[in-house]
Amino acid sequence: MEHSIEAQFEEMSAVLERFSIPENFAKVRMAGLEIANAFRSGQKVIACGNGGSMADAMHFAEELSGRYRTDRPPLPAIAISDPSFITCTANDYGYEHVFARFVEGFGTPGDILLAISTSGNSANVLRAAERAKSKAMQVISLTGNDGGKLASLSDIEIRVPHYGFADRIQEIHIKVLHSFIWLVERELWHL
Repeated sequence: MEHSIEAQFEEMSAVLERFSIPENFAKVRMAGLEIANAFRSGQKVIACGNGGSMADAMHFAEELSGRYRTDRPPLPAIAISDPSFITCTANDYGYEHVFARFVEGFGTPGDILLAISTSGNSANVLRAAERAKSKAMQVISLTGNDGGKLASLSDIEIRVPHYGFADRIQEIHIKVLHSFIWLVERELWHL
């Protein structure tokens, strides 16, 4: 790929074009409706990821618990991102347990775990998905590449078919997350 600003946008556009198929749009719609139904039933969404995926999990949670486009009641969406919790748990149990430990403490049957991993193989995200399944939570995942091990642990997996750098995958993930929020607001308040 040519090293230019234009080439960066062309590559991003090509990844978006590969992702933009009816099957993926159906999965985004299905996952968004599941999230809306969980909120409607008094449940919550717990989101997790590493690095840029953690930032995406935080962005998703704050848009739902704070404000997205218009005023409406806050929704119970939480990103596992408290540095004190993460470093304490990593120190005492190992980094691969940080998200699972949170799910164990805060997850309840009927809640949703939104698991974000561009590789689909992040050990701490996989353990969180396993713990969520053991607690009768639904697992919605955003992945890339071939979906990794997370694909088989997911009730709904939304995969960006890209094998290059993670930033291209994350660019699609953020649009998927915004689509979830848009669907939730539309379903719950017809906004």
